[in-house]
Amino acid sequence: MASVSLRQVVKSYDNKHNTIHGVDLDIADGEFVVFVGPSGCGKSTLLRMIAGLEGISGGTLHIGGQLANDIAPAKRQLAMVFQSYALYPHMTVFENMAFALKLAGQSGADVRTAVERAAAILQITPLLQRKPKELSGGQRQRVAIGRAIVRKPEVFLFDEPLSNLDASLRVQMRVEISRLHQELKSTMIYVTHDQVEAMTLGQRIVVFNGGRIEQVGTPYDLYNHPGNLFVAGFLGAPKMNFIPAEVVTIGADGVKVLLPDGALIQVAVAAEGLQPGSAVTLGVRAEHLQLGPAGAAGSNAIEVGVGHVEYLGDVAIVYTTLAGASEMIAVRQPVDTAPLRTGSRASLQLPAGRCMLFDAAGRALARL
Repeated sequence: MASVSLRQVVKSYDNKHNTIHGVDLDIADGEFVVFVGPSGCGKSTLLRMIAGLEGISGGTLHIGGQLANDIAPAKRQLAMVFQSYALYPHMTVFENMAFALKLAGQSGADVRTAVERAAAILQITPLLQRKPKELSGGQRQRVAIGRAIVRKPEVFLFDEPLSNLDASLRVQMRVEISRLHQELKSTMIYVTHDQVEAMTLGQRIVVFNGGRIEQVGTPYDLYNHPGNLFVAGFLGAPKMNFIPAEVVTIGADGVKVLLPDGALIQVAVAAEGLQPGSAVTLGVRAEHLQLGPAGAAGSNAIEVGVGHVEYLGDVAIVYTTLAGASEMIAVRQPVDTAPLRTGSRASLQLPAGRCMLFDAAGRALARL
């Protein structure tokens, strides 16, 4: 196992355009870290730079305390699992997993011991004599992971390994990979664009955007305390609702803002840098909104129009419109309540302690 440290790491092509912009990141020995972000944000490029498959244009990379910028990929003591399984179709599972060890000149007994141990960990021992065409997608991905395990790398690198699997297999493989980390206690870096994978797998999550790190933290911290509008909007399903607003008053209990429909909403946040008249963005997650009948009395309530309703079994997602705002507000509602009809009106209660405010630069204000 080994730590990974990046200092002001830059990637540019033709010395003109940077794809990675001065990334600083420390990954502890034995830690499971997930790189997440939209397509084209640089997360896979950075992973390939760590692996040595892409050159580093600037900055330093240390693996296990050793400068690795110019170390050949084969000598970095890493193992990478790709989105494509990349198995040899003419070889059995055993032969696929043993191939790298045989090339390294290990004895037959050592190779068999390593392969059988990895197969036992991944629960694929009965499949060792099968060929890839006889396996399901999930089984093939287990073989690809097993091929990495037998090499006993210091760091595991995963580049969107579950993208080719169907939904149920992705859930199963998430559990398998998490269990694998607990058993091996190895350093793992996992790239995905799927926020569910990021939230369920990572001990820490690194959120990328445009080749830069937006925020690093635990799943709990990023979900409940996003640092800016991008992180708040990227993590969460449905994503956080954003409504343009204007600061009206500032007090000891937080900030009162005016929404486009004329409603006044109290938000329990510190008002650092704000003053009456400041333009802000109000953010609130769908699951924190409380749905009620139109005209319901109470503070911190807004009236909305009901649009599309998606029934998901235990909950429903209700898309609504707020007068003067272009955003659609999604609301989760128990399905055993009275059904809502498109075109009807409803009331939404916004708990002051659950709402967030973002300043004009998109930075989140601290909650009280």
